[in-house]
Amino acid sequence: MKIAIMEKVSIFWFRRDLRLEDNRGLYHAYTQEKNVLPLFIFDREILDDLEDKTDARVTFIHQQIQRLSQELAAFGSSILVKYGKPLEVYQELMEKYDILNVYTNRDYEPYGISRDLEVKNLLDTKGIQFLDFKDQVIFEKEEIVNGSGDFYKVFTPYSRVWLDKFQKATIQLVSLNPSNNTFFQTDAISIPSLEDMGFQASSIQIPPLEINQALIQKYDQVRNFPAINGTTRLGIHLRFGTISVRKLALEASKLNATYLNELIWREFYMMILYHNPQVVDKAFKPAYDEIPWRNSEEDFQKWCDGKTGFPIVDAGMRELNATGYMHNRVRMIVASFLTKHLLIDWRWGEAYFAKKLLDFELSSNNGGWQWAAGTGTDAQPYFRVFNPDSQTEKFDKELKYIKKWVPEYGTSAYPKPMVDHKFARERAISTYKEALNS
Repeated sequence: MKIAIMEKVSIFWFRRDLRLEDNRGLYHAYTQEKNVLPLFIFDREILDDLEDKTDARVTFIHQQIQRLSQELAAFGSSILVKYGKPLEVYQELMEKYDILNVYTNRDYEPYGISRDLEVKNLLDTKGIQFLDFKDQVIFEKEEIVNGSGDFYKVFTPYSRVWLDKFQKATIQLVSLNPSNNTFFQTDAISIPSLEDMGFQASSIQIPPLEINQALIQKYDQVRNFPAINGTTRLGIHLRFGTISVRKLALEASKLNATYLNELIWREFYMMILYHNPQVVDKAFKPAYDEIPWRNSEEDFQKWCDGKTGFPIVDAGMRELNATGYMHNRVRMIVASFLTKHLLIDWRWGEAYFAKKLLDFELSSNNGGWQWAAGTGTDAQPYFRVFNPDSQTEKFDKELKYIKKWVPEYGTSAYPKPMVDHKFARERAISTYKEALNS
């Protein structure tokens, strides 16, 4: 009887780093191992929670996996794509292959950390090393700390230290040398279809992966005006790692300090979430969990549908619902409106954004919502309540953005404001004040 000999492989596990170029974990696997099997898992723990079975992000990931498969074909390789729970997938792979090491890039979200710990513990039982690398950020964990060795709770000093460290660092982009090919050699491996996983293709257009240098150069002048194409729309590419953050940060550092500052904000919120996982469902400032939110479901639905009677708010919500995108200035306005004008819990708005945004990033979404609600670290003070009309006057004076998304504005078909601004502002301030003084 002939005993089948299992093939020795090392695995590179793709997650939110869907590229071959300047991929740190992949580079380490490729340069240190002899038979690297690329792997991607469509994680049922995540996908089963998605209500919308035409979720554009799932379509995007599926397209990127197909692209990776084509790029790997040039190396005589392919990508093994599984649909399941990571622990179960690894149990299956350990029975099929003689796995030497598993390489991957670090995740900083609570779910990712616990998932990786479970997989690592399973691999440990067979003496398989789990090797993870920094890839989705420039600086991680405790790399940016204050004089006491503690994490920063305020953005400005954090950004100063970040910039100083960045300017002193030697940041190099890495690439795979095709002449020293260490990928597992195989014909194309079939990829589960969207339908196999219970999904359908989305018709929502994904912004192209393009570093628009001219736009970045004038970013500080145009970023606040939603009617202008003044932002790079690279959020989804950063979220799923189809672009290297190092490549983008190096470009930004040469072109525009304000744009680089946006990347620093991204890392600030990632750091906050990493050190404070409780912020996923609690206020960063615990006292703010005492606010007695009104939480009117009827009001919330009007906000979701873009039928509040405040045109800048309605334009933003309709843009989000139609495209999976909302301009950042408008995100601040609609978040302030929901939490301050309507006194609806920031977690409701955050969850709605999480369902709709193509570039949904837990740390940035949570940080942005807690900033708007006044509950977060370095947030706007509770007594600062955006006036939607003033914001319109400043940032959409000619109403181009509003007219694009709210064509009935100015006619009898458009609803009256659902709340009076002066009344809502005073109610919000007194509600917050009472809760914080109780």
